[in-house]
Amino acid sequence: MNAPMNGKLLVVLKGYPRLSETFIAQELLGLQRAGVSLAIVSLRHPTDASQHTVHDEITAPVLYLPEYLHNEPVRVLKALVKCLGKASFWKACFGFAGDLAHDFTRNRFRRFGQALVLVNEWPESGTWLYAHFIHTPASVADYASQITTVGWSVSAHAKDIWTSKKRELQLKLKRARWAVTCTGTGHHYLQSLAADPSSVHLSYHGIDLERFPEFKRSVSPNDGSNPSTKVNVLSVGRAVNKKGLDTLLQALAALPKTLHWHFTHIGGGGELGNLQQMADNLGIAAQITWLGAVTQSVVLEHYQRCDLFALACRITDDGDRDGLPNVLVESASQGLPCITTHISAIPEAFEHHRDALLVEPDNVDALRDALELAMTNPTLRLELGQAAAANIRTRFDHHTSIAQLLELFSDVQVAPSRAKAKNV
Repeated sequence: MNAPMNGKLLVVLKGYPRLSETFIAQELLGLQRAGVSLAIVSLRHPTDASQHTVHDEITAPVLYLPEYLHNEPVRVLKALVKCLGKASFWKACFGFAGDLAHDFTRNRFRRFGQALVLVNEWPESGTWLYAHFIHTPASVADYASQITTVGWSVSAHAKDIWTSKKRELQLKLKRARWAVTCTGTGHHYLQSLAADPSSVHLSYHGIDLERFPEFKRSVSPNDGSNPSTKVNVLSVGRAVNKKGLDTLLQALAALPKTLHWHFTHIGGGGELGNLQQMADNLGIAAQITWLGAVTQSVVLEHYQRCDLFALACRITDDGDRDGLPNVLVESASQGLPCITTHISAIPEAFEHHRDALLVEPDNVDALRDALELAMTNPTLRLELGQAAAANIRTRFDHHTSIAQLLELFSDVQVAPSRAKAKNV
């Protein structure tokens, strides 16, 4: 079937735009360039002070739903009155009541209220709902689908999979036409919960290699042997528990005092202040630069400028974790050697001592040893970085994931023909 593009895809997001979700923006732009008509539905207004250039290129209109229902009661009431006249509304209420029995929270009421507003303010020509993240955005898409009978699908990632209850995942997988996820571990888990495992698809995000052009490196003179040859270590990621930045700081502090290095962290996050205090307590604050959240172009400059990338990902007590952090793929595309942990989908992309150094999460000694090995051996860093760049540029081109999505969307008539999808 070569389905014509005859409808608008409504993409439901937690927030838009967000500096920490470049993979979503990249996907939206890829779909837009392929000819898919889009409208963005955001559960909250942006909180970042700036945005990436990729956001500037996305022309889709944005509908912002009320983040808190009590702040816009008239808007919510109008939506409720409008939806009362729909026969399917009461069926949706029945499903909502079933969800409340297992999750009687303000968040649950909020998602149903947001769905009502979405239905009442439905973007023109919207014919399909597509939620990024299988927790709250998928709840809004699911409720809106039940009220309107418009179909929906979902892209699941990491935290949203592993911190959601099995019952909720099973119900959403049953009601969604299909689900796509970006890691083999997540794919296997969601397939085990789905009534129809074939409805769950694996698609690695990849990166836009035009935005991350090939970068030629040579053996660096920086080996940490004296202050003039400091090794520049970089980490990019929000200051949240699952990133393991506390472990990274402890490992850096445990390095030999004769080894000269400087650490740069890029990213915001609620734990940033605590980490800065920790660095001060460890006596390494003077060797660290905290840049906060910056644009993608600035991140790229640091990928190319630094000697080593480190990310100490962990699985938290509530199950939260990264899947395959985009920053690992981005940094590796620039030939920047990576030290990280072997959790989630990281081993799906990297192999220890082939194109990265992988250690156990929360193991300060192992991370310190890996850092020292890479810092003092510029030749090893170059070899790991070159192998990583070749791997990423072969396996993680985002055009592949866009083509896979176009194939899925063509069957719900919101995408160009499959023939065009193959040329994306």
